[in-house]
Amino acid sequence: MTEELFGKTAHELSSLLKKREISSVEIVESVYSRIGAVEDKIKAFVSISREQALEAARKADAKLKSGENTDPLCGIPVAIKDNMCTKGVTTTCSSKILANYLPPYDATVVAKLKELGAPSTGKTNLDEFAMGSSTENSGFHTTRNPWNIETVPGGSSGGSAAAVASGESIAALGSDTGGSIRQPASFCGVVGLKPTYGRVSRYGLVAFASSLDQIGPITKDVTDAALLMNAIAGYDAKDSTSVNAPVPDYRNVLVGNAKRFRIGIISDLMGKGIDEEVKIAVRDAAKQLEKLGAIVEEVSLPTLEYAVPAYYIIAPAEASSNLARYDGVKFGRRSKDAPDLITMYYNTRREGFGSEVKRRIMIGTYALSAGYYDAYYLKALKVRTLIKQDFEKAFTRFDVLISPTAPSPAFRIGEKVSDPIAMYLSDIATIPVNLAGLPAISLPCGFSHGLPIGLQMIGEAFSEEKLLQLAYTYEQNTDWHKRKPELKGG
Repeated sequence: MTEELFGKTAHELSSLLKKREISSVEIVESVYSRIGAVEDKIKAFVSISREQALEAARKADAKLKSGENTDPLCGIPVAIKDNMCTKGVTTTCSSKILANYLPPYDATVVAKLKELGAPSTGKTNLDEFAMGSSTENSGFHTTRNPWNIETVPGGSSGGSAAAVASGESIAALGSDTGGSIRQPASFCGVVGLKPTYGRVSRYGLVAFASSLDQIGPITKDVTDAALLMNAIAGYDAKDSTSVNAPVPDYRNVLVGNAKRFRIGIISDLMGKGIDEEVKIAVRDAAKQLEKLGAIVEEVSLPTLEYAVPAYYIIAPAEASSNLARYDGVKFGRRSKDAPDLITMYYNTRREGFGSEVKRRIMIGTYALSAGYYDAYYLKALKVRTLIKQDFEKAFTRFDVLISPTAPSPAFRIGEKVSDPIAMYLSDIATIPVNLAGLPAISLPCGFSHGLPIGLQMIGEAFSEEKLLQLAYTYEQNTDWHKRKPELKGG
């Protein structure tokens, strides 16, 4: 049975653990067996924590054996995106500039999972400093999509999504700045939830764009997403953006009922630039929700067309500020070939950062520079406010808004890497949610040429319960989440 455990969901494994039919050590060994079989094809990980995971599994088994009242995630392996600090385990952000960085502390979300007894299988690959939509911008290697290894897994949390889809981890954490949880979840046929800004602590998350970044779960189904949200949500005094608001038990909202839900299909995200098969899959999903009792109508949010340009001023501006700390002095890589301090700064950043990170730092620095601040950055902030107001207006009529998660299924490796604009547009449906600070979930709703299509559900701030209930209802009445990639080991 051990070999089959990697393919099960967290809640299925939790039930077996509680019945003492399996052990956490067996689950961890099954996952590492799977990693041994397919990781050379997928390359989902930057580093593996086998011994630490087995030690955590043994402790979890002791807890379970003692009859102690344990969390459903106790003994369940979870992979961590490599931009979250892990004490004593390298945290690289998939960048050469941090290749040997060992954090002296755990990110709050990592500490919470440890406390619950969830072993960490390893650190997953990402676009360098989370800047990208395909995981091709990693400073180490490109992660591949388990459904077709010639295609990308999405980004920047491509390693986390690929690990979950391929069975290399039971669940994973990702971070989402402009779609970096939801778009990879869509490409890899798994569930990805971007919580409301402030719902999950960002303490220990290496900052990209601080007003946009949010940590969330990537899982095999909606129930597992609820379990992970229970584990990581909540106020944290160490994070000044954390919101001190009650956190519900997200498991309690997993009820199969779409009646009285008012759902708006965002017409602005169903037109030009969206693949025909993606539009058909999303409309079919809307029809399914109508059959289940929901009221579905179209809604327009006209300012969404300005979301991508606004984002690519705001996010790089914040990145240029956040990444100024990597100067070769305090921590991380330091260039040895420099006769003076200024040259050392220059060489360290030139050698340590990849081309996409350099591009965004330059864009951001330019947008914040004297004479351009008002014309670019300030204007982008005003557009952000208009987008937020468009969402607020829509939510006076609707409980949940839906759209494609991505304009297409996964594209081929190398297809967009030399065209930054085409790459940026792959986040056209996800970016507005981050600008408005709202929660959104992506879940499978179809396939195109053997590749998954994702349905995005967007809610008002702190309405994760509604999203999880509606997503769970749709999932339980379809079979998309049951399909697995035919990935052969060896």
